[in-house]
Amino acid sequence: MWKNSEPWENGKSENNCGSDWIILDRSNFEGEVSTNAKEIKARTKRFALDIIELTDSLPRTRTGEVLGKQLLRAATSVGANYRAACRARSRADFISKVSVVEEESDESLYWLELIAESRLLPQKRPEMLMKEADELTAIFVASGRTAKQNRS
Repeated sequence: MWKNSEPWENGKSENNCGSDWIILDRSNFEGEVSTNAKEIKARTKRFALDIIELTDSLPRTRTGEVLGKQLLRAATSVGANYRAACRARSRADFISKVSVVEEESDESLYWLELIAESRLLPQKRPEMLMKEADELTAIFVASGRTAKQNRS
């Protein structure tokens, strides 16, 4: 946990990604990253790649283009913003960044719901990604909540 307002003291930063604390040694750029953080990074990247595939299969109508662009922006930013949260400089910075990840994953779910309910694609395709977006949102909500509760 961050014990003071200077997380980079002595070249080390303690950082929270997901539910595990990650200690990174900034003096030599070698560090240990928890399996959990690696798994979430991989999962958010897979989510983005699956969304890219889904948006490419949307009909080339005005609605398909608009919903596809919105979904693509939100879903690809989930992984990018999670990586930024993993590099947070303080607990407050982490909380702020993980709340953006939470918002983007929830927004992705919204666009997927619109695509499914407007029947732009067969129901099964967006449903699997809706489940993943919902699970990712729950992970980031819990992570932010944990970080807020652990404030010293």
